[in-house]
Amino acid sequence: MSKTSSLELTLTRNWLRKGPLACALWPLSLLFGALSGLRGALFRWGVLKSERLPVPVVVVGNIFIGGTGKTPLTIWLVQALQQAGFTPGVISRGFGSKDGAPRLVGPRSTPQEVGDEPLLIALRTGCPVMVGRDRAAAGRALLALNPAVDVLVADDGLQHYKLQRDVEIVLFDGRGVGNGWLLPAGPLREPPSRRRDFTVVNTAALTAELADSVAPLSSMAQRALGRAAATGQASVPVQMVLAGDIAERLADRSERVPLAELARRPLRIAAAAGIGNPARFFGMLRAAGLDVIELPLPDHHDFLDHPFDGLDADLILMTEKDAVKCAQIEELRDDPRLWVVPVTARIDAALAEYIVEKCRGCSSA
Repeated sequence: MSKTSSLELTLTRNWLRKGPLACALWPLSLLFGALSGLRGALFRWGVLKSERLPVPVVVVGNIFIGGTGKTPLTIWLVQALQQAGFTPGVISRGFGSKDGAPRLVGPRSTPQEVGDEPLLIALRTGCPVMVGRDRAAAGRALLALNPAVDVLVADDGLQHYKLQRDVEIVLFDGRGVGNGWLLPAGPLREPPSRRRDFTVVNTAALTAELADSVAPLSSMAQRALGRAAATGQASVPVQMVLAGDIAERLADRSERVPLAELARRPLRIAAAAGIGNPARFFGMLRAAGLDVIELPLPDHHDFLDHPFDGLDADLILMTEKDAVKCAQIEELRDDPRLWVVPVTARIDAALAEYIVEKCRGCSSA
């Protein structure tokens, strides 16, 4: 394990409790919170300028550092907007992309150029995706190239206040808010009380304790979901479940096997995950009846170090986010052991209905 991975693991473990290390870092959290709060206030007061684009903007993000499931949620949201008759586009930072200038994700784009998550979103949804450090500039560039786009989804742009937004969705997973402290003593970029339109919790079981650990929705969102809740259609906060029940061969994605069938075969199966929370992927596989050798990797792992060399396994299951990178490495693409497990977000339809209603009510700039 690299020094960076070891440090990340140590911090992640300590962020879930108020132990000695977290307490020692707490004074720095006060400074971080003060600077973060001042930055937000400067945007609200107009000292720092923000830009409104001529179409509605829906931001999907988190305040818990690391992976909480933003990419599956973004894909779900884009598909919901498409089904409602919108022509959505996606803007993203593009982790690991070559430069900060706006860059369109195309059929020949590589993860090194545009990032693994934007590439996956483009492949899964077919919608135009633009990456760039400046989200407002990325949005302008996308709209210039695609005039038919009538709504933008900002993937992981919650703290990018230079871009004005019409709907904010804050995503948590089963870890809730951790120890509840800001960086570096805790895992939070902003306080749990931060306003938002919707809270989505990515977990198979939305316990009362977990629901209470995340802040309530805005009053408008509560009223919208309250109408659905009155008929038993929705709950607050909204639960998201990631489901995957098949494996697809990396070399030929048309070759598929149900996970339940793999569980019945006498195979030595490993599972690799270079995502923000690998335990979530491993837990999904265990729930499908699979006994796997766990291979957690750093988020956005590039796989050029060939982590599977020497791994004693008949089959290696991986996430789609990892697959978009492995598919472009010849030695890995042709490895018959590598299989992909696609996941689909399952979320109450009331959330999509409210977002569609809000977008339709937004006037053009």
